[in-house]
Amino acid sequence: MSETGAGAGDVAATAAVAAAGWRRAGFAGAAIGVLAAGAAAGVAVERLTVGRGMRKKARLALDASGPYGSLRGRPGRAVADDGTELYYEVDEAGPDAAPDPAGGAAAGGGSTGPRRRRLFGGKAPGPVTVVFSHGYCLNQDSWHFQRAALRGLVRTVHWDQRSHGRSERGRAQAEGVPLGIDQLGRDLKAVIDAAAPEGPLVLVGHSMGGMTMMALADRHPELIRDRVAAVAFVGTSGGKLGEVNFGLPVAGVNAVRRVLPGVLRALGSQTELVERGRRATADLFAGLVKRYSFGSRDVDPAVSRFAERLIESTPIDVVAEFYPAFTEHDKSGALPAFRDVPVLILAGDKDLVTPSSHSEAIADLLPDAELVIVPDAGHLVMLEHPQTVTDRLADLLVRIGAVPAEGP
Repeated sequence: MSETGAGAGDVAATAAVAAAGWRRAGFAGAAIGVLAAGAAAGVAVERLTVGRGMRKKARLALDASGPYGSLRGRPGRAVADDGTELYYEVDEAGPDAAPDPAGGAAAGGGSTGPRRRRLFGGKAPGPVTVVFSHGYCLNQDSWHFQRAALRGLVRTVHWDQRSHGRSERGRAQAEGVPLGIDQLGRDLKAVIDAAAPEGPLVLVGHSMGGMTMMALADRHPELIRDRVAAVAFVGTSGGKLGEVNFGLPVAGVNAVRRVLPGVLRALGSQTELVERGRRATADLFAGLVKRYSFGSRDVDPAVSRFAERLIESTPIDVVAEFYPAFTEHDKSGALPAFRDVPVLILAGDKDLVTPSSHSEAIADLLPDAELVIVPDAGHLVMLEHPQTVTDRLADLLVRIGAVPAEGP
């Protein structure tokens, strides 16, 4: 049978090959199969009309032509409390840091519905540093569009969380210490101390990055009180992530919850085998990324491929290392530390990873915050609808006097 005529059966076979290695971990095959089923159905349609060689060439072309993730700033390194080196980059404000036309904010957006607004009324505005914290299995480049739009207008810091991007692998984890969100909060404090030791701060966090900000507030409420001028939470959660169903039926999600931690630990010990399997099932992996990253059907293929590259660059043992921290995450008690500053809470209405109901729960604890639910948007809302996210961030920065009203 030719590949172009293989269809769903060929995709199922591919998924079965991938699952075979995972079954070595125990009851993994069924759980992973549930997660993969939705993606496999979509991939099957593509495989009916597009050959493997053509798809591979298309991925390479998108990698070569897409400007996403190409922006770089002045590099620096902070040292965490366990000795881990954390990589960050600084984009300074001013004419020497003019926006890159090739990487400017792209089209996207749409109506965001009603918004709750609060005018700035706290700390005196001054030269501000905006610190961007990225999410799980991503790196600082996930903020590409927002970074491009703000270049030259305001000082920004973009950093890679431990074991992600250009940051060092967590030293404590290499010695067997389990990772917790509290550690990430301490990491953020180290980055702030190194990259922005003085002046007002605006904290922006996506998913795990937002949780990192909550952990910082939990441990250092005085920093929030004395220096933080505004905050933006994007597609994040204050806790109860163990209740998320990922868009799966109850039986399927319960199976995944039972076996996934053990599966990831086992896979983390077979890194080379898993990475080979992930490369061999690139189409299925791309389908999963698209399903759990985006909410609309018309995502720019180059952006979708960029998301794949970000996620596939995270080694499976790092994926396994971080995963347990999310089921234990509960920082709702730290959120009141942000009550006295302007807060933006933004989420996609089709986010399957940190559903918009989690953002609404944060808004309930911060009733003066601006809550924005973006239609037809998934978990990577800042890539899927970059202009909407950029506009809301710009609005927040204008309100505190960090950028002029005619900003990005």
